[in-house]
Amino acid sequence: MNGVARDPGLQPERTRLAWRRTTLSCTVVLALAAKQALHAGAGPAAVVAVSLSALAWLAMLVVAHRRVLRMGSARPRPLTVRGALAVAGCAVVLAGCATAMLF
Repeated sequence: MNGVARDPGLQPERTRLAWRRTTLSCTVVLALAAKQALHAGAGPAAVVAVSLSALAWLAMLVVAHRRVLRMGSARPRPLTVRGALAVAGCAVVLAGCATAMLF
């Protein structure tokens, strides 16, 4: 731009909090999936679903952590397409695993 310092206001803080809420939600989903698998007898399908949920959770944590770190600068870069696709993929995997756990 024209070299004027940007005052981001509270937007970066709101974004950091949103990422924290998202990772907390994914953690709760993983914990509930593990609980359901343990109470349902932990058959092979349940073990696979919980394992995939754990991998999706880890991927979500990595993307969220990187995004929160980038939000600390005065001019944070936008979320990359790769990061957005990774988060969307994690959400789809978690939803698919939740559906598989029901049957």
